[in-house]
Amino acid sequence: MQVSKKLLNSVPSCVDDALGGLVSCNPNVQILQGHRVVLRRDLKELCGRVAVLSGGGSGHEPAHAGYVGRGMLSGAIAGAVFTSPPVGSILAAIQAVARVGTAGVLLIVKNYTGDRLNFGLALEQARVQGIDVQMVVVADDCAFAAHKKAGRRGLCGTVLIHKMAGALAEAGNSLEVIVQKVTAAAAKMGTLGVSLSPCSVPGSVPTFHLAQDEMELGLGIHGEAGIRRMKMLSADEVVKMMVDHMTNASNASCVKLDPGTRVVLVVNNLGGLSFLELGVVSNSAVQCLEQRGVVIERAMAGPFMTALEMAGVSLTFMQVDDELLQLLDADTEAPAWPTVAKVSVSGQTRWIPAPGGGQTEDKALHSVGVPLSLTMRRILEQVCSTLFSLEDQLNELDRAAGDGDCGSTHTRAAQAIQEWIKLPPVSTDQAQLLSALARILLERMGGSSGALYSLFLLAAAQALQTGSGPAVWCEAVDAGIAAMKRYGGAEPGDRTMLDPLCAAAKELQALKTPNVNAVKVLSAAVERAEAVAESTKDMEAAAGRASYISSSRLTRPDPGAVAAAAILRAILQGLQAGEQ
Repeated sequence: MQVSKKLLNSVPSCVDDALGGLVSCNPNVQILQGHRVVLRRDLKELCGRVAVLSGGGSGHEPAHAGYVGRGMLSGAIAGAVFTSPPVGSILAAIQAVARVGTAGVLLIVKNYTGDRLNFGLALEQARVQGIDVQMVVVADDCAFAAHKKAGRRGLCGTVLIHKMAGALAEAGNSLEVIVQKVTAAAAKMGTLGVSLSPCSVPGSVPTFHLAQDEMELGLGIHGEAGIRRMKMLSADEVVKMMVDHMTNASNASCVKLDPGTRVVLVVNNLGGLSFLELGVVSNSAVQCLEQRGVVIERAMAGPFMTALEMAGVSLTFMQVDDELLQLLDADTEAPAWPTVAKVSVSGQTRWIPAPGGGQTEDKALHSVGVPLSLTMRRILEQVCSTLFSLEDQLNELDRAAGDGDCGSTHTRAAQAIQEWIKLPPVSTDQAQLLSALARILLERMGGSSGALYSLFLLAAAQALQTGSGPAVWCEAVDAGIAAMKRYGGAEPGDRTMLDPLCAAAKELQALKTPNVNAVKVLSAAVERAEAVAESTKDMEAAAGRASYISSSRLTRPDPGAVAAAAILRAILQGLQAGEQ
């Protein structure tokens, strides 16, 4: 197993460099010289107030240094990656805040043996020096159903305690009051995580292995083993499983979430989860809790306490009342604390009516008119069948020149068209049909292909309003191509779908000849389009995503060109079927 890649200067310097990056970008904090300690620049403002310190091993960014700032932590002490900070640095941080005349120092520590020992030793040494120091140990892990001697691990819920303690200290509360209030709050919360992939300490191999179709429930933030491995599930299923486990009364560390319970929800990205997935999980979590009658007063989603690059997520629930909400809502300058709406999440209307009462124009087309003509239906069905059969081929072609989804995009278009032609009745007006198709592709196909096809169809529809017949269809194709050029920026020869379309358009000029055989003209146009589509393999890409790739790597035809030629072939086949 190979050492994981990391973008670093060196393994030994990575923590110092990361802290340097934080203070370089945030003038409100400074590093305590000779130590991996980040402190508020305005320490003198702490005179007469309680200072709040926290810390732990690095690799959990933005925790802990990202939460240093007015209204949150006074300072944070960093250890090496996944390693508790040394006693000397913790003591130095305590001394630094004490010498400005603070009214005591609170240490907030996650429940890990190394952190408890080192912070505890520093606390005892500081007390010998006459400094009033107290420590709160946060243990919010809900993974293990039975009590363990080591206790529950400290996880993402610790960040909520940072915020509450900082707000209480900023308001001038005494050390004893702060300890009592945050201890009570910590007892009302729980956290549970799930991982899809391991993490790796810089310079080392991954901490564990998960198969491609596996996930693990209940891992710690250092890659410690969880409670169960299982096959991959959907986001809704994962969230339900997590909530069920956290609220199971037989779980010694359960969180009670009875109907009407007011909570704060934290959806924490463990480091490597995409923001798209984080949004999906957040939606699942909100829906799951609200279905249980839980009132979500605040919801936060993002990277709060990570495990390097681990692809995974944790959920934190904290029962709250008005006082705790005020503490969470209090202002802070800590750079990693998110801007959170100071209103309840539950009970909000999450949709606004669409113009026209939510009825789109293409839906309105289905309420009037006569059935779709048999010829048009055959053509559209043939187009759909063709695009379905080409999905894998187009995706494969697109992997060399794009993001590998050209076939999937065209399949979405085919599915949308299939659904549309099944809805009765549909107007037979040609311009209306093309306009409706344009809207359907724009809404359902997506991507640049959806926009380009929509532009083509809308422009062609305008041309068809002037009349009917083969010559008008020729003008409609020309209008569609002109619109694609105008907004897409490509020209013939740029290795795009325009190449076969423009080649076909030249052949279609014959449609302007009186009494011409339209099927024969279209047949010649299709053959020319297919030949040009194949020739795009020898063209230099000058537009689209492929233009960023060296031409030496583009040895196969452009997928958009292949798709456009195939659609023209399908239209021809639909017409020919009608003549038989």
